[in-house]
Amino acid sequence: MTNVIEAKDLRKQFRDLVAVDSISFTVRQGECFGLLGPNGAGKTSTIRMIYGFSPMTAGELRVFGLDIATQWRAIRSRVGVCQQENNLDPDLTVLKNLEVFASYFDMPASTARRRALELLRFISLEQRAHTRIPELSGGMMRRLILARALINDPELLILDEPTTGLDPQSRHQVWEKIEELRSRGLSVLLTTHYMDEASRLCDRLVIMDQGKILVEGRPADLIERHAGRHVMEVHRPDTDLRRFIDEQNLAYDDLVHRIILYGSDNERLFDTLSSRCGSGGCTLRMATLEDVFLRLTGRELRE
Repeated sequence: MTNVIEAKDLRKQFRDLVAVDSISFTVRQGECFGLLGPNGAGKTSTIRMIYGFSPMTAGELRVFGLDIATQWRAIRSRVGVCQQENNLDPDLTVLKNLEVFASYFDMPASTARRRALELLRFISLEQRAHTRIPELSGGMMRRLILARALINDPELLILDEPTTGLDPQSRHQVWEKIEELRSRGLSVLLTTHYMDEASRLCDRLVIMDQGKILVEGRPADLIERHAGRHVMEVHRPDTDLRRFIDEQNLAYDDLVHRIILYGSDNERLFDTLSSRCGSGGCTLRMATLEDVFLRLTGRELRE
């Protein structure tokens, strides 16, 4: 399978800050590849290098087989970018925002109008074509930014936290559009803080922290490897229960008021712990990608 992105020892440094610390990965044609990590992990710095917005400090980076250092103009013409920020022009209508953006790709006006109307139908905003941006809801704006990223019919779509701040209905609408695009063979590079979003959309992903890649793989494989099939949460554990858990040599996180046990697939162990839990009780649930993320990157807040 052809690689759309090939990064080798990719590094980005801002004076004394190493934002991306010699990472290597590939993105295959037609897949959705995720970059996950806490704030400051290096995700946005990585994708800005990929679409030529920010130059590399060191390493090798090829997109569509082209060297980003020397052929970034050719690369950018084949990439669509859906940025975190809402940078739509508030003085223009929905349709005009798309047409003006199309002009940056030297697209004839008639082609730009046709392409814009097609995309408005795709994101279900054709009835809002002549509406100004401030009159749109947050979900409508995010869908319009997605449409704008598709105006040049890209081969690679880069989505930087595409559903941040959206309500559940709007998030699911965006997910459905991304899935439809993937079904057409479009390659997607996704950053997100929503683990359910990554689990649903990504074929493969990496989890980054402090500029380095911690793990790489399919979401289901990472969950199995780092959290097991089930996770047990013990509420308000006492000293005796903590001692028993230590004696069992189990992988767990101690959050003081709650203990999270990983790989808790033994029914007899769950029955034993249930009988010892006391008033706090315990819960058995399926492990998730969020469990993996928190195990690997920690639970402290990041600014």
